[in-house]
Amino acid sequence: MSHEEKSAYNTGLSEELVRRISSSKGEPAWMLEKRLLGLALYLKTPMPKFGPSLEGLDLEHMNYYVDPGVAEANAWETLPTEISETFEKLGIPKAEREYLGGVGAQYDSGSVYHHLKKSLADKGVIFENMDTALEKYPDLVQKYFMTKCVPVEDHKFSMLHTAVWSGGTFIYVPKGVKVEMPLQAYFRMQKERSAQFEHTLIIADEGSELEYIEGCSAPRYNASSLHAGCVEIFVLPGAKVKYISIENWSLNTYNLNTKRAIVERNAEIKWIGGNMGSGVTMLYPSSVLVGEGARADNLGLVIAGKGQVQDTGAKAIHLAPHTTSTIFSKSISKDGGIANYRGLIKVSKKATDTHSSLVCDSLLLDSESQANSFPAIQNANEQVDISHEAHIGRIGDDEIFYLKTRGFSEREAIRLAVGGFANPIIKELPLEYAVELNKLIALEME
Repeated sequence: MSHEEKSAYNTGLSEELVRRISSSKGEPAWMLEKRLLGLALYLKTPMPKFGPSLEGLDLEHMNYYVDPGVAEANAWETLPTEISETFEKLGIPKAEREYLGGVGAQYDSGSVYHHLKKSLADKGVIFENMDTALEKYPDLVQKYFMTKCVPVEDHKFSMLHTAVWSGGTFIYVPKGVKVEMPLQAYFRMQKERSAQFEHTLIIADEGSELEYIEGCSAPRYNASSLHAGCVEIFVLPGAKVKYISIENWSLNTYNLNTKRAIVERNAEIKWIGGNMGSGVTMLYPSSVLVGEGARADNLGLVIAGKGQVQDTGAKAIHLAPHTTSTIFSKSISKDGGIANYRGLIKVSKKATDTHSSLVCDSLLLDSESQANSFPAIQNANEQVDISHEAHIGRIGDDEIFYLKTRGFSEREAIRLAVGGFANPIIKELPLEYAVELNKLIALEME
């Protein structure tokens, strides 16, 4: 089938589209069945009743599958110029040369590049795009893919994701293996009026360690676009996973991503996220602590500018004794932007000796902007230590005045103040990404 023929059936959602996506990838029957289940559930499920309005999201005329028209490569120079130059501008090849253990790159609905250093492959580390992983490791994928972490029926957009997912990342780290260099995947949504549904599935086996970084972006168009990816992370006993995500979608993008981790005995998950750019975001990374001694930490930074509603937060679900979670969120609102924070701490009867804290700090740069906090604590256990704090305030006149007396202009003073406010999150990033996020924040402050 030619690239033109493939593109002909991408607009609009139908059973025919779902079947053609599955057929073009040569998927096993069980995956097609799962896709069709997702489609059936999606079509009969109403839109979400909470959070920001999704009225501007044109789902009827969306391109649900945009094939990049190129085979996946393991050398940047073999890619078409348009694609390679896009990732060069984003700095991905340079990052791979200097400090990454492996890189995956997706362009619209398909993976165009994937490479893992031989030293990691020799240790048994698997790093593939999801389509390739399904072909090479079908039993492993079937065991974990949208089963107990993010089930198909979780919510309307998880159902849609199940039906039309394409590309993404699959990582398996064997028992006791420590991946010393970060692995990264970058997802670029290029076509107008398109949707991206990449799937990330990470399995960190017992005693293993992994640091994984995802970056996302898209050019700005007038028509709405949709990002409804899914991240499933399984942190097996004694393992440690650090997941870093910098999402800088365009203003026309609706970012409705789903991220969740299942954390087993004495295992740890650490989420670090930066969100900016998209017109509407609904994103709440969740940690389900199912093993005794499990730990989850979530650090998030959100910037809401003109025309933006950032509805974000985190969830910690404690289902076992001696578990610990921390949620630390910072938001910056400017030029009328709206930052909503939704945090949830849930403790079951079995989760004795739980320790959990939730802190939300919001900074307003003008009187037109908004910051709202919607914390929730559901506790079924008396043997717990839970705390919650929320702070909303404007940038201090005294602080700006002090910086101006030191020779800084008002704009420079505001940038310094914002940088200091965001620093607790930024300092948790690898140096190169901290520098890049600082640059993005500076651009947002223009």
